[in-house]
Amino acid sequence: MILPALTARDTTVTERMDDPRCDPDRLARTYAAFRAVNAMVAGWRTTYARLLRPHLRRDGPTTLLDVGCGGGDLSRALARWARRDGHDLRVTGIDPDPRAFAWARSRPPVAGVRFRRARTGDLVDEGRRFDLVVSNHLLHHLGDAELDAVLEQSRALARRACVHSDIRRARLAYALFSAATWPLFPRTFIREDGLTSIRRSFTAPELAQRLPPPWQVSSQRPFRLLVTLAAGTAPSP
Repeated sequence: MILPALTARDTTVTERMDDPRCDPDRLARTYAAFRAVNAMVAGWRTTYARLLRPHLRRDGPTTLLDVGCGGGDLSRALARWARRDGHDLRVTGIDPDPRAFAWARSRPPVAGVRFRRARTGDLVDEGRRFDLVVSNHLLHHLGDAELDAVLEQSRALARRACVHSDIRRARLAYALFSAATWPLFPRTFIREDGLTSIRRSFTAPELAQRLPPPWQVSSQRPFRLLVTLAAGTAPSP
């Protein structure tokens, strides 16, 4: 395998599953595989424990918005983890893609989780607020104007904190993901789109230059970037 240089973001490439004409069977198998892929590479169990669980109420429900939720695996996982820890977490997963919304709605229900076909701007227009706002593997999909809008709207929607988790671009990440997924996930877009995502993703310095204050970026293993808005910097209710 010849590794790309990855010295800069490649925003000319797009993921196959973002094509509305892509194979629906491969797309469905890709959504089904996300739970395993995210468990392997996304590190959300650690992110939940460090950055979300401290904000969960003991005396009532906490609300959370999962932006660009795709097939909804993170929305369901967060609700399950919180329930095991004795918290009532009410999760709303949103995605504008009708295929993702249909897939998420078709899965067995999890207590406290609901899905909507919507964008963050729709919820801002409705005057909605949530205690927490998160996303997974969303930021690298966005153009400059879209990124600015999602950050601004996330801040408007969050009462307590925001956590946007994404891939950190690195040649080693590309090589390891390529090798690890070669025999796995047949007839899905996982390997092809995962490698495309790495090519589109940011490094920490690149993203730090793009973030308006008070947003912050930090690295998390393995090959993750966390874009966070700390408690107290989200707008007051």
